[in-house]
Amino acid sequence: MEQKKYAEIVKKHTPREDSIKNGFIAFISGGIMGMIGQGLITFYERMLNVTASEATSFMIITLIFLGCLFTCLGFFDNWVNFCKAGLFIPITGFAHAMMSAALDYKKEGMVTGIGASMLKLTGSVIIFGVVSAYVFGILRYILFGGNI
Repeated sequence: MEQKKYAEIVKKHTPREDSIKNGFIAFISGGIMGMIGQGLITFYERMLNVTASEATSFMIITLIFLGCLFTCLGFFDNWVNFCKAGLFIPITGFAHAMMSAALDYKKEGMVTGIGASMLKLTGSVIIFGVVSAYVFGILRYILFGGNI
């Protein structure tokens, strides 16, 4: 009986999120991130006179740097809390997760703190990304015979 009452109290006091509002904010902020990324690609192509592939690499490096910098300065957390998946899903979210862990564990030292803890959050993303790329690569090879 006590567990049932406890579950009711928890359900009553658990904050509810507005999924439609959050989805809209994530859509808009993700679109803005895409526009920033495309703007950086165009900037690098024109200013540095490089190919689109090289400009894309520079854009990714720039976004990772900015995500880490803004995390270190302390205001990227507020942006992520507001924009939700719009900032958390792109590469900036990955950089933010790694930098946050590094900042949290820096007192424990370079190896046992930063080195051992940086991949606690992001390690699963890397593992599942590599495994899914491998599986989809095999499926693509089976379905299309490697002729794409």
